[in-house]
Amino acid sequence: MPTPLSILTDDERAFRDAVAEFARGEVAPRVGAMERAAALDPELIPKYFEMGLMGLQVPEQYGGSAGSVMMVTIAVEELSKVDASAAIMVDVQNTLVAYPLLTVATEEQKQRFLPALCQSKIGAYALSEARSGSDAFALETRAVQHGDDWALTGRKLWITNAAEADLFIVFANTDPSKGYKGITAFIVERTTPGFSVGKKEDKLGIRASSTCELILDDVKVSARNVLGTVGQGYKIAIETLNEGRIGIGAQMIGVAHGALAAATAYIKERNQFGRAIADNQGVQFQLAQAATELEAARLMVYNASRLKDAGHDIAQAGAMAKLFASQVCERVTSLAVELFGGYGYTKDYPVEKFYRDAKIGTIYEGTSNMQLQTIAKGLLK
Repeated sequence: MPTPLSILTDDERAFRDAVAEFARGEVAPRVGAMERAAALDPELIPKYFEMGLMGLQVPEQYGGSAGSVMMVTIAVEELSKVDASAAIMVDVQNTLVAYPLLTVATEEQKQRFLPALCQSKIGAYALSEARSGSDAFALETRAVQHGDDWALTGRKLWITNAAEADLFIVFANTDPSKGYKGITAFIVERTTPGFSVGKKEDKLGIRASSTCELILDDVKVSARNVLGTVGQGYKIAIETLNEGRIGIGAQMIGVAHGALAAATAYIKERNQFGRAIADNQGVQFQLAQAATELEAARLMVYNASRLKDAGHDIAQAGAMAKLFASQVCERVTSLAVELFGGYGYTKDYPVEKFYRDAKIGTIYEGTSNMQLQTIAKGLLK
């Protein structure tokens, strides 16, 4: 496919080209094996750090790249063109872990945790539970204070990066009588006694990305590891997910681009009835419609990124970008499978994987219905 129409600065274009080369050279040769193993190649992870992809928004004083939300978007999009699972680790690290540390952590916490996250340690974001999916603030994990410390007990579910993570941002309720106003965020290290990673989910798509249960059994957390203030967790969670949705939008436009590029190349080469499939006007129109919708989704995701970098509230823009990008991704990947015909339904070609990876975009970090609710609230203020 041609280069996307969306305008980037010279620096952003150079960064995009570097990540794209990395994705082709380092990620693409590993995709098949990672998919079969349902795990990221451990040799790939250090390369993320070497590329500076794990602390894109983190200032240089903490070892980061001093970049922007737009750079995170570009990185996630380019990696997702090759493999969404490979992109998700970078996405979560930047949008759900580094971002809240940058915005609400104390200076002492930043000094303790950000350099490691930029150089060698993986992070994870632990909000969801078995009984609190879309209703995230119905969580049951408790935090009980003992002197200056806290004891956390409960279980978390659907935690991305959990198998590899060294550091977890865990949300627990310090006072259930206050409802969501009792929720507090804690920084929990993997080696803390009582903390363990449980069952790894066997998923439809994004199979190489780890999704696991977390078990907290009277986990002692120092007051030094409270992120923000006690009772501020709900606000931290909402603001973090607002940025996180831009990352999901970036994943979806990357997956859609990868599928459409594969289908475009295939229909140019595949002959039926004496000519290339691409010579049929009906197919050309389908391709044109898909490319148009994909570019519209890309512009929405890029716009939300620019707004965030400019300091604007992006609750509505982020919800719109995630909603539309995930819808477009489902349509485009489905079309790609159809254009491959029977071959598209086999694992011999990449489009069936793109199709499976697309579905999660309508579910995690807020279902499509939750995005519609957010958008509607903004309209009705």
